[in-house]
Amino acid sequence: MAKQVVTTICFVLFHCIISYCAFMSSCSVHSSTKNSIPEIARYFGTKGRYEEVNTYLIDDILAINNSLVTLPSSTCHEIHLTAIIRHGTRFPTAKNIQKMRDFYDLVVRNATDNLNCLSEIKSKWHMWYKDEMDGRLVEKGREDHRHLAQRLIRWFPSLLTEDNVRQGRVKLITSSKHRCVNSTIAFREGLMTGLRIDDKVELEPAVNDALMRYFDQCERFVKEVENNKSALEEVKRFSEGPEMKRVMEKMADRLKVPYTSVTDDSVAAAFYLCSYEFTILKVNSPWCQLFDEVDAQVMEYAVDLKQYWKRSYGHDINSKSSCILFHDLFYRLDQVVTHINSDVPVSEAITVQVGHAETLIPLLSLLDLFKDDVPLESTNFATQQNRIFRSGRIVPYTANLLVVLYKCPEGIRMGVRLNEKSLTLPGFTDPVPMYEEVKKRYSALLGGCDQETVCKMNYS
Repeated sequence: MAKQVVTTICFVLFHCIISYCAFMSSCSVHSSTKNSIPEIARYFGTKGRYEEVNTYLIDDILAINNSLVTLPSSTCHEIHLTAIIRHGTRFPTAKNIQKMRDFYDLVVRNATDNLNCLSEIKSKWHMWYKDEMDGRLVEKGREDHRHLAQRLIRWFPSLLTEDNVRQGRVKLITSSKHRCVNSTIAFREGLMTGLRIDDKVELEPAVNDALMRYFDQCERFVKEVENNKSALEEVKRFSEGPEMKRVMEKMADRLKVPYTSVTDDSVAAAFYLCSYEFTILKVNSPWCQLFDEVDAQVMEYAVDLKQYWKRSYGHDINSKSSCILFHDLFYRLDQVVTHINSDVPVSEAITVQVGHAETLIPLLSLLDLFKDDVPLESTNFATQQNRIFRSGRIVPYTANLLVVLYKCPEGIRMGVRLNEKSLTLPGFTDPVPMYEEVKKRYSALLGGCDQETVCKMNYS
């Protein structure tokens, strides 16, 4: 009996070793269409494609999925849309390019294992990212916004019209960052193409950093969070914790380098290389083969933890810093309602505002959306597998918050969509509630949440 047990254990161990070796030696790039998407792509967080959130777009980039949207009754019609959109796919920042360069050099100089993926990196892959790329929009990012504009025409055919464009009822607002300006220009191109407007029409984007980069101008946020290392203590603890340590050790084992050679910056750089090669070039690169799914889940959690503590529910000022954008939105909606109730034509049918992930997350948090019952912390990775707060699902490239007003027989209703899917606001069961009820729900913010007050430092 004992001999049989030993034999069984040996058999199991043998197969575990064989499976591990197979994984470690088979990290070559898949070239077939079926395998052109990295298996870990859904864990890329804020560096993920919009198509991973709406997978039906992979087959048809101009498709709209009506099953994901709840509309009011057919007696209602749209009267206004505000779209707050993240810029499209971009290059890495200069800071991250340096990390990627350092990791590439480590692999080329020191990695000694004969893995297929390492051989491919050493013989075929070259470090083509340059410092001057520094967060600039790539062609895929322009396509992201052109295509979104054309889908919005299909979603809102009575609002996104040639007449509204020509009559100046469509407004474009952008952050001053080049990736946002160029995304806005691409959105305009998609609009003109979709509406078949060939001649020159006056539709210039207005730069407004007070709205789209409000976080830079909120003194309290800058001092208490942005420039305060202790504000991200949970992020630091996770980077030094057992889950991240295991990812680093596995990476060192695969590269056959000392454990001391691989840091949290190293594995982050490898993850960047995997994600950027895919989002920019649509390539399932050998870098992706350096991670298994568990590794990718840890990397995703590290990103989510940072977004949570730096932009969301981790600190009260994170969401409050978006008060100015919150009031801008509701002021515009109120103006539309006033025009409708006075039988005056709506002067602004469409407002498109292009900013950053950092523009959207605080505003969504201010609205109490994507809030988990248990805060994200450095020690609860294992119990947060089903968390609501997943930055890659909330703010991938070209993420969009769509706020729609409808005129109905019973009054004005308001619908909210994130990434072309209906959201039900906290406290409501109806995804398209009466606008006045929404204002009651957020009355405390509408009556307060003064940007100057919340952002002012108390030096007394």
